Amino acid sequence: MAQLPKERLRVGFVGTGFIAQFHLKSLVGVRNIDVVGVYSRSNEKRAHFVKLADELGLGACKNHDSLESLLGDPTLDAVWVLSPNYTRLDVMRTLHAEVKAGRSKVFAVACEKPLARTVAEAREMLRLAEDAGLNHGYLENQVFSTPVIRGKEIIWRRAASTTGRPYLARAAEEHSGPHEAWFWQGDKQGGGVLSDMMCHSLEVARHLLTAPGAARNSLRVKSVSGTVANLKWTRPHYADDLARRFGPGVDYRNHPSEDFARGVVALEDEAGNELMIEATTSWAYVGAGLRIQLELLGPEYAMEFNSLGTGLKIFMSRAVKGSEGEDLVEKQNAEQGLMPVLEDEAGVYGYTDENRHMTECFRKGETPQETFHDGLGVVEMMMGLYKSAETGETVHFPAPDLEHYVPPVARR
Repeated sequence: MAQLPKERLRVGFVGTGFIAQFHLKSLVGVRNIDVVGVYSRSNEKRAHFVKLADELGLGACKNHDSLESLLGDPTLDAVWVLSPNYTRLDVMRTLHAEVKAGRSKVFAVACEKPLARTVAEAREMLRLAEDAGLNHGYLENQVFSTPVIRGKEIIWRRAASTTGRPYLARAAEEHSGPHEAWFWQGDKQGGGVLSDMMCHSLEVARHLLTAPGAARNSLRVKSVSGTVANLKWTRPHYADDLARRFGPGVDYRNHPSEDFARGVVALEDEAGNELMIEATTSWAYVGAGLRIQLELLGPEYAMEFNSLGTGLKIFMSRAVKGSEGEDLVEKQNAEQGLMPVLEDEAGVYGYTDENRHMTECFRKGETPQETFHDGLGVVEMMMGLYKSAETGETVHFPAPDLEHYVPPVARR
C-alpha cells in the first residue's frame, strides 16, 4: 500500500490525442505533480507528447510501447485514462489485472468523460476500480470551470440562502464537429453528439443544482425525455466532406450518428422540491468556435455564462492572411473578422482546477468531488435519453432495463 500523503504525485497518461494534450498543458498550473510516462498506440504521437511534456517542464516523461510497460513503472502512482471511448474498458481491465497481480504500484485512476458507452460498461469500470482498491476520479472539466466555481459559490451563498434553492439549470454546448474519425462512428464512440457532449451538460447542470457539500445523489432522477436529430452532416455535400476528411469508415450517407440532441431531466431533492435540467448539444453550430452556455435560475436570481462572451476580442481584416488554426478558441471556424479570444482556455474550461483537485485528492488519499459513481450516473441519464428519443416516450427512473441498452446508432 502507498504511504499517503505523497509529496508529489507521479502520473502516467494513456492516450495522446487532442484531449490528452489539453490535460497536459493544464498541468503547468498544477503543483505537486510529475508526468513520468505515456502510452498510446502511435509511437509518433507518444514521441511528440514526451517532447511537449519536457518543454512544459512537467517531468522526465518516458515513452512506453505497451500499457503493461507503463503500469509496471515502479515510480508510477496514478493513471489518467484519456484514450478513445471504445478502449477504456480494456484499459481498466488491464490496470485491474496488473494491480491485483502485484505487477503495478498504481493506487489511483482518473478517467475522461464519458466513463463508458453503456450502463453495463460504466458499472464494470467502477467495479474494476474498486476491486483493485483504486482511488478513482471522473474527469468532467465543466464542473471545475472557473465561471462555474465562482458563479455557484455566489448563488448559493448570497441568493439561495435567503430566497430558496435554484430549481432550473440549462446547459448547452455546441460546435461544428469533432477532431477525429472515431467520434463520428456510433459504434466506437457509443453514440453521437448526445454521448460526446451531453455528458458535459448533464453533469454541470446537476452540479449547479446540488447544494454545496451535498453528495450528488442528494438529487434523485425521476424521469428523462430526449430528442435527437440529424440536421447538417447527413446532407449529401457534408456527408461526402466527412468521407473525404476521415475515410470510408465515416459514412454519414448510410450510417450517421445524431448531430443534435436535446434532453429534459426531472429531479427531486431531499426535501421533495421539483428540479429541472434542460440540456442541448450540437455538432451543427458554426460560429466563432466552441460555445458553452450555462444558466442557473432560482426564485429571485439567475446566473448566466457564455464562453464566447469573452473580454478579449481581436479584429483582423481581409488583408490578414494565414493558415487555419485553433489559436483563438477551441473548434475555431474563422481567422478573420471580430473574433473572441479565451486568454486561458484550460482554466476557463475547467481542466486546470480539475487536475489540481484530482492531484491533491490522490496525493492525500481523499475521495474526489467527481468519482466513477458520478460517471455511472451520467451514463444512466444519457441512456435514458437515447431510449426516450428512440421510443418517443418519457423514461421513468429507476430504469433497470437500461443496464444493457445500446443506442440505435451504436448497434452495428
